[in-house]
Amino acid sequence: MFRAVLTDRLQAAFTAAGIAAPEGFSPAVVIASDTRYGDYQSNAAMVLAKQMKTNPRALAEQIKAALETVCADLCEKITVDGPGFLNFTLGAPALAQRLAFIIRDAHAGVPQAARPKRVVVDFSAPNIAKPMHVGHIRSTFIGDSLARVARFLGHEVITDNHVGDWGTQFGMIIHGWKTRLDQEALKKDAIHELVRVYKTVNAEAKADDAVLEVCKAELVKLQQGDAENLGIWKECVRLTLEQLEKVYTALDIRFDHYLGESFYNDALAPLVEDMLARGIATESEGAVCVFSDGSLKPEDDPFLIKEKDSWKAAPCIIRKSDGGFLYATTDLATIDYRVREWRADEIWYVVGAPQQLHFRQVFAAAQRRGVGTEMTHIAFGSILGPDGKMFKTRSGETVGLLEVIEESIERAREAVDSRDQGHSAEEKEEIARIIGTAAVKYAELSQNRLTDYKFSWDKMLSLQGNTAPYLLNAYVRTRSIFRKLEGGTVDLAGAKLTITEPAERALALKLSQFAETVHDILADHRPNLLANYLFELANTYHSFYEACPVLKAEGAARATRLALCEGASRVLKAGLGLLGIQTTERM
Repeated sequence: MFRAVLTDRLQAAFTAAGIAAPEGFSPAVVIASDTRYGDYQSNAAMVLAKQMKTNPRALAEQIKAALETVCADLCEKITVDGPGFLNFTLGAPALAQRLAFIIRDAHAGVPQAARPKRVVVDFSAPNIAKPMHVGHIRSTFIGDSLARVARFLGHEVITDNHVGDWGTQFGMIIHGWKTRLDQEALKKDAIHELVRVYKTVNAEAKADDAVLEVCKAELVKLQQGDAENLGIWKECVRLTLEQLEKVYTALDIRFDHYLGESFYNDALAPLVEDMLARGIATESEGAVCVFSDGSLKPEDDPFLIKEKDSWKAAPCIIRKSDGGFLYATTDLATIDYRVREWRADEIWYVVGAPQQLHFRQVFAAAQRRGVGTEMTHIAFGSILGPDGKMFKTRSGETVGLLEVIEESIERAREAVDSRDQGHSAEEKEEIARIIGTAAVKYAELSQNRLTDYKFSWDKMLSLQGNTAPYLLNAYVRTRSIFRKLEGGTVDLAGAKLTITEPAERALALKLSQFAETVHDILADHRPNLLANYLFELANTYHSFYEACPVLKAEGAARATRLALCEGASRVLKAGLGLLGIQTTERM
């Protein structure tokens, strides 16, 4: 990666110039925000000058003189601008060499992580006996993409779908199963029927305390291991997981495990007793809670909240006064299992922003218990409708995720039909499936995960702008070049590459930055960095395509341009794959 190499060369320039940088100082090199001044830049001289109490411009000139020697094989120009910015312009030979590596490397030039880790990614997590809805889009797509990126970089990834398969709702579902279930409807659409049953019984329980008491009794029987109720529960889980698998298969998403809340039931009581015995938790008004231990500043303490001008206790409850356990208890048991059985180095929780306090408390409680594994809450905002409110159907119901995908595919099918390219019916169907699914995924993953965004069919399916169809079209354009070649392929191994035109140079530079972008994603768990990069790459490729005829060129120019097309094809396919998006050769 050029950024890493330039950082090393900058460090070497300090030594060559006789500059003794303070201990711990690490120079930073970034992609230039204004390409008029160079490809990369660094403010290292300005930062260092402040620490050394010297003139930054003069220090930058001193560093530049050394850089011109240590970077002679890499840069064609190094300049100093402004108060002391160091600007690096890469040479054409270095870009050509990097391009040659990208088109032959299995990872499109992306190096593996220096220190691979074992990472558990917890995402999606729908509830049993309920359909997946639009609210699951963000966790499901972000989690899947981050898992793909981590694997691509050489980390060992374990994906776990922590489904909600235990809780008070099962009392109502079991009662409804025994008294309200339509077997024929269950055969046709199990989840729809289970939801209908739950809604019916829930309404009855709100109107009649006697029904509510029956539901509570059914729940107690389930918790005590009653054979009939346990059998009904297991069937609800089986039917739901079958439906979930259909959704995940349609989305090309796979999980290593489906360890739901019920898996940890037997561990909850011993966990609470252990925390009591060790003084990590205490009894308060009949409940068992984790309180602040006073080791942190109030503003950093997850067990304190500020009310007016004073700090109040905000304990994490792990057992209610009635003996029931909570999500925090299950999450602590889950952490124990993942650390003990899977030996996780890191655990990522891809869960909405409203759960921020919950995870701060759970992580803090786990650390008090001696858990050293790094735990990260990867938060995200909401998906809004065109009106800026929570995205729902006209009837006010939550929109099903499968419905969203099917609607997107149908709209893509209409677009494919309207632009008839002579494809067969089967080809049209496959193209529509790829475009429709890609559109929904990309609409999510191109957003900053922490912000809310408006769901728009027209925008996500447009062939223009920052959309999946636009990127897929760029990939198709790269492949069209090779379809026009005799045999459909060309051997570029050992070909002499000479980058001379500005559009060639721009594309070669952008391709080289793929590796940097992929590594940056995991620094803050932001797939949108990759989406933004791919959009820029597509724009750069389209500009190159218009400016530099490929098949009409000859000699080294032809080989170079074919290599650029191949590089763009490889990077677009790899990058879209890391977003969970399949490609198509034709549109």
